[in-house]
Amino acid sequence: MPTPDTDKPARVTKRRAETRARLLDAAFRVFAEKGFGLTRIEDVCSAAGYTRGAFYSQFASLDELFFVLYDQRASLITEQVRRALADVENPGDLSGFVDRLTATLLLDRDWLLVKTDFLTHAARKPELAQRLVAHRAHLRAAIEAKLAGGAFALPAAMGTIAEAAHAVVAAYDGVTVQLLLDRDQAAARAWLGRLITRLAVADGDPAAPGQTSAAAARPAARPEKIQPPRNVPSSEL
Repeated sequence: MPTPDTDKPARVTKRRAETRARLLDAAFRVFAEKGFGLTRIEDVCSAAGYTRGAFYSQFASLDELFFVLYDQRASLITEQVRRALADVENPGDLSGFVDRLTATLLLDRDWLLVKTDFLTHAARKPELAQRLVAHRAHLRAAIEAKLAGGAFALPAAMGTIAEAAHAVVAAYDGVTVQLLLDRDQAAARAWLGRLITRLAVADGDPAAPGQTSAAAARPAARPEKIQPPRNVPSSEL
């Protein structure tokens, strides 16, 4: 049975974790409602029911807090990629992998608003921009690790595992613009699936040997040229 002295650190640790979680949750809500650039530390403290002292006991700044939120979302996306790979029974089933990936990837409009706000904020501050680049690189590396460890056979047209991870992240970034503008999550998921599939069968190349996807079954057919949706600038894709 723990003594009062040995039990105290556990209680303090639990309380700090609860404070941190409440601050993160409150910050996310305030960022989504007001925009990152218009949010003050006092706004987050008020929403969470804490003082500035509680905030600074957890985070050095709002920028620091954002990166914690980013890493949480990155971990979730990486897990979703892992789950999509694990659910594919046939290693050559491209369409099955794409369907599962687009069905599970995080497309939370509030998070996309927060992330986009921070992107424009960081773009004006070189040091922050470099930190964001590093965090995005970590996300791609995590996706690479899941692709490398999965049984799914990447189509040859997607290049190396690193190139495939880069393509998935780029396609994901592209469809978020559409979602922010028209709020149509179903359309965003459909467009993400078309982008990834198009990358996998680029220039009509058949899939790698041993694959049994729909694209591999029709190697002679050139895929239809996909036009970007009218409300998404092609430069964003």
